[in-house]
Amino acid sequence: MAWMNRLWNLIRYRELDRGLDEELRFHLEARIADNVKAGMSPADARDDALRRFGNSTLAKEMTRDTDLFPSLETLGRDLRYAFRSLRKTPGFTVVAILVLALGIGANTAVFAIVNSVLLRPLPFPDPGRLFLISFEPRESSLLMGPSMADFDYLEFQQHQRQFESIATYGQEQVTLTGAGEPVRVGAAQVTPDFLHVLRMNPALGRGFLADEGADGRNNVVLVSDKLWRDRFAASPGVIGRTVTLDGIRHTVIGVLPAAFTFPSSADLWTPMEVRLGHNSWTRPVIGRLKPGVSPQQAQAAFRALSAALPMYPNAHRSDYEAGIYRLHDIIAAKVRMSLLVFTGAVAFVLLIACANVANLLLIRAASRRHEIAVRAALGAGRWRLIRQLLSESLLISIAGGAAGVLLAIAIVPPLVALAPAGNIPRADEIGLDAWVLAFAFGLSVITGLVFGLAPAIQATRRDLRQPLSEGSRTATGNRQAMRNTLVIAEVALALVLLTGAGLLLKSLRRIQSVDPGFRPQNVLAATVDLPDSSYATAAKMRAFHQSALAKLASLPGVEAAGAVNWMPLGQGFVRGDFQMDGGYHRPRGFDVVKPVISPNYFRAMSIRLLNGRAFSEHDNGSAPGVVVVSESVARTLWPGANPLGKRISMEDEPKAGDWLTVIGVVDDIRQKQLTDKPSPAIYQPYLQVNQPFFLSHMTFVVRTPLNPAALAPSIRALIRQIDTDQPVQSIATMGDVIAGITAEPRFLTQVMGAFSLMAVLLSAIGLYGVLAFSIAERTREIGIRMAMGASSGTVVGMVLRRTMLLAGAGVVLGAAGALAVTRVLRTFLFEVTSTDPTTFLAVAAFLLTIALLAALLPARRAYAVDPLVALRYE
Repeated sequence: MAWMNRLWNLIRYRELDRGLDEELRFHLEARIADNVKAGMSPADARDDALRRFGNSTLAKEMTRDTDLFPSLETLGRDLRYAFRSLRKTPGFTVVAILVLALGIGANTAVFAIVNSVLLRPLPFPDPGRLFLISFEPRESSLLMGPSMADFDYLEFQQHQRQFESIATYGQEQVTLTGAGEPVRVGAAQVTPDFLHVLRMNPALGRGFLADEGADGRNNVVLVSDKLWRDRFAASPGVIGRTVTLDGIRHTVIGVLPAAFTFPSSADLWTPMEVRLGHNSWTRPVIGRLKPGVSPQQAQAAFRALSAALPMYPNAHRSDYEAGIYRLHDIIAAKVRMSLLVFTGAVAFVLLIACANVANLLLIRAASRRHEIAVRAALGAGRWRLIRQLLSESLLISIAGGAAGVLLAIAIVPPLVALAPAGNIPRADEIGLDAWVLAFAFGLSVITGLVFGLAPAIQATRRDLRQPLSEGSRTATGNRQAMRNTLVIAEVALALVLLTGAGLLLKSLRRIQSVDPGFRPQNVLAATVDLPDSSYATAAKMRAFHQSALAKLASLPGVEAAGAVNWMPLGQGFVRGDFQMDGGYHRPRGFDVVKPVISPNYFRAMSIRLLNGRAFSEHDNGSAPGVVVVSESVARTLWPGANPLGKRISMEDEPKAGDWLTVIGVVDDIRQKQLTDKPSPAIYQPYLQVNQPFFLSHMTFVVRTPLNPAALAPSIRALIRQIDTDQPVQSIATMGDVIAGITAEPRFLTQVMGAFSLMAVLLSAIGLYGVLAFSIAERTREIGIRMAMGASSGTVVGMVLRRTMLLAGAGVVLGAAGALAVTRVLRTFLFEVTSTDPTTFLAVAAFLLTIALLAALLPARRAYAVDPLVALRYE
């Protein structure tokens, strides 16, 4: 192969020379002819032409220099020389590549997630014109995402002119039977033009017809590709097959494409019709802008239209906010801030890696200054030397980038798996595609130029004649200053990252130490949703719950079994107002959570009874109505008085039989989030509740001294014994429920902690490298000091003082930077300020300790210097 390349080069150069000779000869003869015409003799004409053209050999050389091939060949020679040079120092090369692999790999992994979640368009045609439309009260706007009440949706649908079409949808869980074992799956109820708005067609079968949302024609269903494969074995015969959803038969009419995952929790889609008489629901509304209509125009038109829409009775138009929001932005909104924090963190890691490798290159250049001086003395220009050094740094960075891509391939799957379920949208699309690889390559090239340019300029800046005559290896002040500056920068960047991780860790510890008001250990929770088709009345639902509670209590190892319709720290709850008897008035704005529970619920959850008694089996429909209130309700409604015997009502205009007597007071618990304040609550016994809405969704809880997870199969079988078509929606220990609540802050802390420790490791390597080279560079000086009476302890102190000086400067600079940067973490912190002094002090102490550990080996080498050997070193 080598001889073929040489032959090709020889042929190409000969062809180029022949072409140049012919061109020069043509111009020379033309000049001679012009001179002869002007009256010169042939000899004088030739001499004049040669004099005007000058050195023909130089002209050919200048022409060759403008040719692309020689430039590429020069680059090839530089790279080959750089490869041979790096191969001679394998230790330096491997360390530099590994350091860059960490920085580039971490950035590539995070970019792969950012690209899929934030940058990649949604898998719909022309997704940039899809918007969510919202008309909500200002105080609750966007708390549950952009949405619109059905009443407003119908008015807007009738009068709007900016959108091609709009649709609304809701999400729920349904019980699927007739396709294997009964199972709870996510379902979306959508208006028939839902797929038309998204411009999506089923991969198999058909979509909804315009009238299929009406009663009697809405018993059709579309299924996801995943459900089709899992439950129907990917059979084309699924079209026309009948399945049962919550006890109602539906016909499968289509299978949606694999890329269609909207809403993300849905595996089934059924049609619905929004009617004027049903205006109590608030749902998301999606629309596709017409061509030529800008989002700003649509926003202005919507606000003008909303000002003319009819309002609910007692509703004030000024309290409502009208707006449109890009669908892609809303889908990514929950995780956007976390990804931006991760992006900033890995950028810091890469900067530290670049500073580290730049320091290594400075050290390497210092050891090669004799070589560089010789090449300069032989005629190499400064740009030629810089280009050669840049070739080496580019080779290192590209190799580091290749290793970083391999690292990213290994990092991305566990990083996504570590995230809380459902926290990262479009998680199944995350991977390394062409854009990610291009990002990694571009980052590698930019990185090579960034960390290679400054050392190359520094290495070629000084008088290159000095190294040919100097006998000392002592570094110049400029080189030491640059190395020290880079180390200080590394420590400062590491401290910023470590401070952020420390704040998140402290916040997580605070969240985990919150008392939820109950004892979650050894408790198993199983949730069941009863469909209206099979359980149309409250009496049927109560009968199911009584049977389930009796069977649960009889299971071996169960100490107590209870039930609650909305369990603490679960997916939802009912909150509202109430009325007080005896001339008392509820404080303005004081709302309560309204759980419906069974006897023994407080015992199963270990919620303390502070006063009175709990519910019993005698508190049924034939007994007087009773309630148990939480401590904050008793304190707020009847301060300083005994609440027992007081009466309240859940009705707006209570009749004589609607009053409920307070029989007990229990501890407050945290109903929604651990980070929320305890929720005031009024508990009702499920045996006295007659509204099916409060009984259809029930969570059974059992306390056992054994491993609660071991009871899960028995509970599933028990529910199936009561109703063979009724699956358990979810089953988990309360410990797992709380772990799910803390999953997001824990994930953020873990990832930030990993990046911070990576930064600390790189900073320690950088500090160690500078100190070790400094000791090697000053061996003769140390030998002279020791020969003149300096003790080994003095020499070690010199090393440690320099370490503390560099690390201390980095800590001070990093602390100033952390005070500014950690403000972005405020939204992620709980009971911790972004300027928490204990965290700053702990992080500073930790980094100084790491710096001392990094200095131990260089200090030991300085301690072991033999003066006689050092003086013979030169």
